[in-house]
Amino acid sequence: MNPLLKAGGLTLVVLLAACYEKSQALGGPARKADTAAWGPSEGAKPGFAAAGWKGGDKAAWEAQIRTRNQVQNDYLR
Repeated sequence: MNPLLKAGGLTLVVLLAACYEKSQALGGPARKADTAAWGPSEGAKPGFAAAGWKGGDKAAWEAQIRTRNQVQNDYLR
């Protein structure tokens, strides 16, 4: 075989292999439905929950978010 033909064939194989893309379809189980943000925090770790906050209290959750937003507000500094 001609070396030029071999090199051309190899180049074609490499170029076609570069165009291959794996499927990105999800094959695992379906997603779980989201729960309310203020819902019970049975599995929450202490470092990720505000001190004194109890899960299931929507008003306390909203107050905590409002306080956190005011602390991060640069216009008040």
